Amino acid sequence: MTKKILLIFIILFLGSKNTYSNNNIHIIAKINDQIVTNIDLNKEISYLKILNPKLNNLEDNKISQIAKNTLINEKIKKNELLKIFNFEAEIKVIDDILKNYFTSLNYMSQNEFKNELLKKNTYTISQVKEKLKVEFLWNKIILDKFKGQVKIDKEKLLNKIKNNNNNFKKEYLLSEIFFKKEKNTSVSEQFKKIKKSINDVGFNNTASIYSDSQSAKLGGKIGWIQEDSLSEIILEELKKIRTGEITNIIKLGNNFLILKIEQIKKTKVKKDVDESLRRMIEFEKNRQLSQFSKIYFNKIKINYSINDK
Repeated sequence: MTKKILLIFIILFLGSKNTYSNNNIHIIAKINDQIVTNIDLNKEISYLKILNPKLNNLEDNKISQIAKNTLINEKIKKNELLKIFNFEAEIKVIDDILKNYFTSLNYMSQNEFKNELLKKNTYTISQVKEKLKVEFLWNKIILDKFKGQVKIDKEKLLNKIKNNNNNFKKEYLLSEIFFKKEKNTSVSEQFKKIKKSINDVGFNNTASIYSDSQSAKLGGKIGWIQEDSLSEIILEELKKIRTGEITNIIKLGNNFLILKIEQIKKTKVKKDVDESLRRMIEFEKNRQLSQFSKIYFNKIKINYSINDK
């Protein structure tokens, strides 16, 4: 076979291969001039199942919708970030965030996490780091824009600490569903729908479907929270329920919150007023910034043309 014939054969082979591949790739959403394909969707589904294995219990169409919404929101956030930041610049703290991330998912090392990603045919470590970078820079924008609007009553928090004579520290392992009122639907009707979903598919999967919080991709899991870090309104509701149960709706500004107690633990502690105050301020600040984040995102999202097929 001459070199010329061999070259023609290679071109024809690659051309037919590409045509075959293209026939198996289709667009499932458009955000302005950007596209999301079925390949993107499949990777995101596999990734979300690693973050929240209970998603395997959901119907395929529900998992697909969760993954599609996640990808659309991520593209919108990244587009906004590109207007402000050099996204290619290295951010050293991302490595620390990645370590905390895979550790919270119970992986002993980055290599173990990397192998799981490879086994599930989803993102590479560098792609996961890019997703974490989007969230990190987005949170930076929110902090820069809204930190002046965060209202914290330090005196009230200090009084709460001083009036707590308990030598035992209680911590709650919590999951959340954070949502806003839908148009033409009462909050009680939404709560009824959410409770039915919890009964049908579990709290964590319901959080992935209905929650507006960043924790949704983790099935609503927000981790261990010390009792003295919680606001009075939240703590009051938690004291009404036991492990495994959910709270009534907690109104937070224009948004609503449902919490589930996964576990409770108590440890004996020496009271440290400064440390307790720092934790309480940090928790309250993050809570308010999370609300500002959702409001701001919804405001900019209307500027995008989204074709969700």
